[in-house]
Amino acid sequence: MFDEPIERLIEYFRQLPGVGKKTAQRYAFYIIENSKDRAENFAKAILEVKEKVKLCKECGNYSTTDVCPICQKRNKQIICVVQEPKDIISMEKVKSYEGVYHVLFGTISPLENRGPNDIKIKELLSRIEKDNVKEVIMATNPDVEGDATAMYISKLLKPLGAKVTRLAQGIAMGSDIEFTDEVTLEKALEQRKEI
Repeated sequence: MFDEPIERLIEYFRQLPGVGKKTAQRYAFYIIENSKDRAENFAKAILEVKEKVKLCKECGNYSTTDVCPICQKRNKQIICVVQEPKDIISMEKVKSYEGVYHVLFGTISPLENRGPNDIKIKELLSRIEKDNVKEVIMATNPDVEGDATAMYISKLLKPLGAKVTRLAQGIAMGSDIEFTDEVTLEKALEQRKEI
């Protein structure tokens, strides 16, 4: 339908997560309709990210330095374990967390042939001993794989003396109980606190 360079650009945009054909076309036309300088700056930003961004040697977060700014400045005796680097962005919105992170790069998932040796559990165990970690907060997703991974890791950590906690799950602030699913209600009831 379009000339080959336009089709190729649309196809590259379609490969982005969550981008369908119409959105890819809008992105392509945005590039076409803007200045050449703007397109070059966009392309340079992509190349610069690919050249300069690497994984933090301590936690696995994306960083332009060998050790990310969080690992350089924060309390290493508290580690929050997340599945992917993007989960750190969500956790940082809380603004009260003062510890560091550890990225697993996935979860244990037998259905996807991913076991404990396929994610960064050994590296976590090494950090526990090296940094005299007092608490490990399991912040994996509240699904079957996330729960299984959290339980597996907690069993490995218990003998090392670190306190292992799991993010509480329950009803979101401002939501109505009538619209809450039964699994969420069950978790909220199980994890209720005295007031």
